[in-house]
Amino acid sequence: MEIEIHMEVDERISLRDKKRIVVKIGSSSLTHQETGALNLLKIEKLIRILCDLRGEGKDVVLVSSGAIAAGRQALGISRRPDTLSEKQALAAVGQARLMMVYQKLFSEYNYTAAQVLLTKDTMIQEGSRYNAQNTFDELLELGVIPVVNENDTVSTHEIQFGDNDRLSAIVAALIGADLLVLLSDIDGLYTDDPHKNPEARFIGFVEEITPELLEMGKDSSASNVGTGGMAAKLAAARIATDSGSDMIIANGNNVEVIPEIMAGRKVGTLFKAHENQDFDLMDYLNYQY
Repeated sequence: MEIEIHMEVDERISLRDKKRIVVKIGSSSLTHQETGALNLLKIEKLIRILCDLRGEGKDVVLVSSGAIAAGRQALGISRRPDTLSEKQALAAVGQARLMMVYQKLFSEYNYTAAQVLLTKDTMIQEGSRYNAQNTFDELLELGVIPVVNENDTVSTHEIQFGDNDRLSAIVAALIGADLLVLLSDIDGLYTDDPHKNPEARFIGFVEEITPELLEMGKDSSASNVGTGGMAAKLAAARIATDSGSDMIIANGNNVEVIPEIMAGRKVGTLFKAHENQDFDLMDYLNYQY
């Protein structure tokens, strides 16, 4: 046990030296719980933190949910959409609105944001996947901060990632990131759903993702705007760690958690990277968890 504690301490301290970071933030962390409207104060804080990381010389990519939520706000729709066509229409309205907010706020700190919309089809096709990788590399070389989302307006059930947890892990693998931070509506990994089971035990450090650990993931979310439950986060952790990236699940209720993570403090659940020499992104794109 003492060895494990020392290992976690060392691994967390090493986070200070990470150079290419992907941050994923969910809809529930971007919106007001009462109304579902965009939380502009929190978004502004998030952008300021990401710009500061970029100012330290780190490459930063933001994977952002919230297009449908922003579309609901723009059109005055309070209920969650039911049909695929309704979701796609709201995403078409909301993605433009969301990027307008991001570009305006990034520019306040003298940084440029770029929109990158992906589909699973893009990743499956070797040529388009290669082009996407080159685009990311060039944007990061130029000092731009890519803002990534799934292209909900054209994705169908058969070709969608399903949630931005998996998408962010795929992006991390694609660009060779060494840290993925998932900001969610939960503090990290628990032995059971803490919203339903008060006896659930928090797990702060995961050295290896075992089949037993995957079984703990229950596909549930406490929010009426998010889509990814713990099963999706564990699937993301498997992709990220196998590709050679550490991953942290932390509570996005306060985005100031990001500098705490980068300072090596004990925040959230840390999944240790263990690069798989036989890693092939295609295996994870086609695998159903």
